[in-house]
Amino acid sequence: MSAEDVTTPADTSTLRIGEVAKSTGLTTRTLRYWEQLGLLSPNSHRESGERLYTAAAIERVGRIRELQDLLGFSLAEVKVVLDAEDELERIRSDYRSHTDPSKRRELLVELIATNDKLLGRLDDTLGRIQTFRDERAVKGKRMRKALRELDAEHSATTR
Repeated sequence: MSAEDVTTPADTSTLRIGEVAKSTGLTTRTLRYWEQLGLLSPNSHRESGERLYTAAAIERVGRIRELQDLLGFSLAEVKVVLDAEDELERIRSDYRSHTDPSKRRELLVELIATNDKLLGRLDDTLGRIQTFRDERAVKGKRMRKALRELDAEHSATTR
């Protein structure tokens, strides 16, 4: 499921957890678990304690699903990416609110460092995936060789 597959209900001012679950195809239990992990936070609570979310939360659920489905990330890896993206957005917001060139330069340096750190983590993950893929390819070649040898033995004995 991609972020585009998540439907947003017509009234997007605040949504109850059940409405978010229904619109995203998840369970309320999953949403609560993601909240415990720090992946998702309700925007507010009713006096009864019921969680309330905005449309941005539904977009975040879509982003979590996208990172899991597209990249095969674990929830821990998703959290790292989301935390970095949140930090990048915070810095961008600070950048837009300042006009002082030296402050803006400082923020740009911070943006670059944060982005580079995320890229490093992604490169590490992709490297591990590539290593795993290469190992599987080598094993696949060995299996095919063993199959050819077995077929050759079998056809030699059945002549």
